[in-house]
Amino acid sequence: MGKPMDRKTIRIAMIPGDGIGIDVLKEAEKVLKCLDGVFQMGLRLDDFDYGAERYLKTGKTLSAGELEELRTYDAILLGALGDPRVPDMKHTSDILLGIRFQMDLFVNHRPVKLLHDRLCPLKDRTRQDIDFVVFRENTEGLYVGIGGIFKRGTPDEIAVQEDMNTRKGVERILRYGFEYARKHGNKKVTMADKSNVLTYGHDLWQRTFAEIAPQYPEITSNHLYIDALSMQMIKNPAQFEVIVTSNMFGDIVTDIGAQLQGGLGMAGSGNLHPGATSMFEPVHGSAPKYAGKNIANPFGMILSTQMMLEFLEFPEAGARLEAAVIACLEEGKTTRDVGGACTTTEVGDHICRILERNRG
Repeated sequence: MGKPMDRKTIRIAMIPGDGIGIDVLKEAEKVLKCLDGVFQMGLRLDDFDYGAERYLKTGKTLSAGELEELRTYDAILLGALGDPRVPDMKHTSDILLGIRFQMDLFVNHRPVKLLHDRLCPLKDRTRQDIDFVVFRENTEGLYVGIGGIFKRGTPDEIAVQEDMNTRKGVERILRYGFEYARKHGNKKVTMADKSNVLTYGHDLWQRTFAEIAPQYPEITSNHLYIDALSMQMIKNPAQFEVIVTSNMFGDIVTDIGAQLQGGLGMAGSGNLHPGATSMFEPVHGSAPKYAGKNIANPFGMILSTQMMLEFLEFPEAGARLEAAVIACLEEGKTTRDVGGACTTTEVGDHICRILERNRG
């Protein structure tokens, strides 16, 4: 499902963003250069200063022309966005949601994969129990910004937020989940909604799922309400292979998934449009209080980089990178949040050493 490459140079737009995003993207850049030396992929990494610093200095977030330029790249790597000096987070909304919505990155791809048994907070759970993927619809739902406030600041204030679901949007994310399952040998797809209460928007999810599922007879399909799904992810995560859900619900349950695999610092993600420029980012935020202290966990960013390499059809490089992360975990070469004593840069350096020593 990656983007076919028809030129020698692979161009990647690097957006550090804010806070620890700057710190972890440096390690992704380091690792990519190391991998390029091993696999000769022809990578070109171009830096973009889109973030709070630029916004505070110039008032610019992301212009239409800059968005068009990003479309010319094969992929985008984003560190993180968010800065307390911008209380309304306008730059975050314009850049992050602007890229997702305007580039129609309708698939949010979140692997939930435990890479070392000791990282799971659930007792007696191992790597074999936690290995599934969540596909979140990424361009619709409650996050489209349709709504308004009437009589703001008065006792009669009314706030309305619309949940937008289209047949096209629901069908394509459900079909993407089934196609992914078919391609990767998964035998089960679970759809989660709240159609017992959201009887209009999520009735559309129910009807569309019922129409699409029979087209994949080799795959078992089942439905859970989102609250039941959340409970089952804790009770028995091994039952899941592919989960598909809506924008807001996906945002919530993927944070549960991140905790199952060791915390937000271990979680990578992709914002995808098959066959077009797509964006990859760690699940964690910008964590401003840790910025510049060289203590942030870079694994989420590095695993997002692994996803990008697979999307760009470099599966061997992606597999090698995941193996290097696992080796770091086994050797204890990690940051403190996952039990080690390394700095951010030391982890990146060790990843590169592993890649070099396994060069052949």
